[in-house]
Amino acid sequence: MRRLVYYALALAGLAALGWWAYGWHRPPAVDPNAAQAAAGGPATGPAGVAPGKGQDGAKGGEAGKGGGPRGPTSVEAALVREMPLRDEATAVGALRANETVMLKPEIAGRIAAVHFRDGERVARGALLVALDASVPRAEAEQARAELGLARANYQRTADLAQKNFVSERARDEAAATMQVLEAKLKLAEARLARYEIRAPFAGVLGLRNVSVGDYVKEGADLVVLDDFSSVLVDVRLPERLLGQLRRGQRIRLSVDTYPEKDFAAVLEATEAQVDANGRFVIARGRVSNPQGLLRGGMFVRARLVLAERAKALVIPEEALVPAGDEQFVYRIEAGKALRTKVATGIRRDGLVEIVQGLAAGNQVVTAGQMRLQRDGTEVKVIDPPTSGAGAATGVK
Repeated sequence: MRRLVYYALALAGLAALGWWAYGWHRPPAVDPNAAQAAAGGPATGPAGVAPGKGQDGAKGGEAGKGGGPRGPTSVEAALVREMPLRDEATAVGALRANETVMLKPEIAGRIAAVHFRDGERVARGALLVALDASVPRAEAEQARAELGLARANYQRTADLAQKNFVSERARDEAAATMQVLEAKLKLAEARLARYEIRAPFAGVLGLRNVSVGDYVKEGADLVVLDDFSSVLVDVRLPERLLGQLRRGQRIRLSVDTYPEKDFAAVLEATEAQVDANGRFVIARGRVSNPQGLLRGGMFVRARLVLAERAKALVIPEEALVPAGDEQFVYRIEAGKALRTKVATGIRRDGLVEIVQGLAAGNQVVTAGQMRLQRDGTEVKVIDPPTSGAGAATGVK
């Protein structure tokens, strides 16, 4: 019990010592009237009102509460305007010839003649490469001679059968022999034709890979033939655009080889399947190439026009005030900023299309939205600062 009394006395002493230290270091109280008088200002009454002024006086009323009512909030604004707008999808792709083929021999043999020059334009059916065909040519001549003899025998047999000098069977056997030799000649001529490599279509030849006297196996590469009268362009587009792709849509192409030129293509088809790895679909267009400027394998940048609107409503992007998944703007009407929900569309070069919520000629706030505390706040439109404003005000 005695120990508890000692503890209580010790705590009381510490508390008294702390209170004494606090009072020692606290600054003395200052009379407001005396301080104001020492500063040279008039003393105030009990309510803090200057002598000679009542609580409702012009200088001691609302002015003493913060300088009077605030004026309109200063903001920057822009008009909703109409302009033509294109909904475009940009992508990269590659060019390919309208028709392209690597010419290869069907049989092995030695090259007897080359009938073209590198890079030459050739017509369809032109003879390009001839293999040594001395043996199949002789076989074809033999079959042709045998067929001639068989035709003569058949003619004589038919005349004798008509006069009943030979039987009908002899005439039929002569006709069958003639038909067999006709087929033999066609077979020999077909074999002979395989020793000649001709152009399957009109186009431009590439660089040849063989010379006269080379022995080539079947399937060896001889020369590339391309048809560049028109060029195909394959571009990869996100699968989300698949529902917007239509045959006949325009594609604008640019290539690094001709930076000053733009080429126009037309969408012809899309790939039947979507790539499962990249989630893209290949769209193919065709561009006319009468001058032969474009070649297969070129890298291109494509802009596919999905839709065009002649009078789209646009506003600056900075006018948008996002709130969750929705977009709002502050529309100025009768000097007040009204919070308005909008639906947006295409975005181009700092502008955004307004699909719903505004009309042409409406004025929207583009800067100062954070100062608008509530819907319907009075605003004052000011001009945006120019590049020289900083220098005029001393701001660097």
